[in-house]
Amino acid sequence: MGQERVTGSGEDPRVAELRTAVSRLRRALAGHPARFPDRAIAEDELAALDAMALSGVPEIPRLRRSLLLIAGAIGSVSALASALRDVRVAVDLFGEPPRR
Repeated sequence: MGQERVTGSGEDPRVAELRTAVSRLRRALAGHPARFPDRAIAEDELAALDAMALSGVPEIPRLRRSLLLIAGAIGSVSALASALRDVRVAVDLFGEPPRR
């Protein structure tokens, strides 16, 4: 989907949105007191998403895989649902992965 670059910064607005959403979820997860078994997986995948965003244009299949792992790791922690939704919306900005 041909999105224009932000004037002056040269950053793809989809990347900026992804970085913002990932940052928000990372902060929410860091501040959440509950310890759950797959928390480290969520933290690792959020770090991977951030690294992909910093690199420029992320690979769509890898974005979607990370999103699924994060959603599975966080499970039904309702306090994180809004921030997780924002990450999903940001990933969706990149479109669908190519069909096989």
